[in-house]
Amino acid sequence: MSPRHKPLCIIQENPPDFEGDAATKQTRFDLGNGSEVIYMPRFLSSSKSWQLFNYLDTHIPWTRPNIRVFGRSCVQPRDTCYVASKGLPDLVYSGYQPHAYSWEEFPPLEELLELVHKGLPGSRFNSLLLNRYKGGNDYVGWHSDDEKLYGSTPKIASVSFGCEREFFLKKKPSKKSQDRSGVEPASKRARKNSDPDQRSFVLKHGSMLVMRGYTQRDWVHSVPKRAKVDAVRINLTFRLVL
Repeated sequence: MSPRHKPLCIIQENPPDFEGDAATKQTRFDLGNGSEVIYMPRFLSSSKSWQLFNYLDTHIPWTRPNIRVFGRSCVQPRDTCYVASKGLPDLVYSGYQPHAYSWEEFPPLEELLELVHKGLPGSRFNSLLLNRYKGGNDYVGWHSDDEKLYGSTPKIASVSFGCEREFFLKKKPSKKSQDRSGVEPASKRARKNSDPDQRSFVLKHGSMLVMRGYTQRDWVHSVPKRAKVDAVRINLTFRLVL
């Protein structure tokens, strides 16, 4: 399934030898005002992707913590783990501070980090947030990764394994649009089906999606519940803590 919008351009490149992968196609999406998404549907080969999926599913110390959302305590609706280089500021989100494991504890993650660096020349990442969605009831709500420790224009590389899930982006409302929505009937707003400020992707097994520029400042993203999904998806988001 293709993203539901017109790409800015398609770039053909010859990547490093990712376990014998064919050339990786990158599709770049200009979201406007300095926000951009890059999608690589075949970043890793199928065999390499399943090898990593099995390792991640069985060897990562997954936890499902309590977090705070809108002032209320609840169980996070997905499993998580955090890996980071030594000496970095602590990550805290939704009132939760995960334990930071070291890269050396998980050699396959060190190897994958190098592949991500090679696939995105000029990039550098030093932390990794892992999420495991065990079925269709696991999800992540609308949010942006705009924590100060990532800076004003963070680049986030998201590598997916296992079950395909939909990934949505929508533009944060401006104050002007918020004021207008307060008087516009909801039924009228719902009829605006071709909204240029919403994007969707189906993230495939072994794919990589990159958000960069002002995407975290101006957009929010989510992976919603899906009742018919009964398989595991694992997602790794590589980040640079400044």
